Amino acid sequence: MSSSVPIHPAATVILLRRGSQGLSVLMGQRGAGAAFMPGKFVFPGGRLDDTDHGVALTDALPTPCSERLRQHSPDGLATPLALAAIRELWEETGQILGAPAAWDGPMPDAWQSYAATGHRPSAAQMQFFFRAITPPGNTRRFDARFFVIDAKALRSNPDDFSRASDELSHLQWVPLASATTLDLPFITTIVLSEIVALGQACPPSDGVPFFDNSTDRPHFKRLI
Repeated sequence: MSSSVPIHPAATVILLRRGSQGLSVLMGQRGAGAAFMPGKFVFPGGRLDDTDHGVALTDALPTPCSERLRQHSPDGLATPLALAAIRELWEETGQILGAPAAWDGPMPDAWQSYAATGHRPSAAQMQFFFRAITPPGNTRRFDARFFVIDAKALRSNPDDFSRASDELSHLQWVPLASATTLDLPFITTIVLSEIVALGQACPPSDGVPFFDNSTDRPHFKRLI
């Protein structure tokens, strides 16, 4: 597969919940017929949508997250990426991250079902945690930003997936101690290792890891 496959901005949600077994993470399984990572267990997330540029947040991302998201990125992507994460979380799991509020003005089609819950998106509880670009040789390539969110920030029942789409099956809270026994993409294994090493839902103090596979020669960076 040629390295000319376009790289699309994407957002991924690492939703964490602390319980009697320690930290658990919300994951689901991609369909066997999916074009990208078929059958793999993944975090909720997906490609940035054009409509994510036209939606306002009730609360902005924490300043350090916005600053790190801007590094090695086109201008104006930080807020749309946070919105993409919130939208994808809703679509794929039925979980609501936001604030109770009415919408003003026109509403993009992609956001209508979310808005019908009586909420508007809020990024106040999101932490930019990890970034990775899909390496050459894949049928689809993404520049994915991973956001950590504590389940306490949800405005929905974390065990209720009745409003989820069918994009992910077997949605479940997986104890971190056993998550690596699932059939995972390589980068998901790396991200889980970072979470285990950190032990809490916030980004590393020494910067956000960035696996840059935009060229044939991979680079590891930290977004300080």
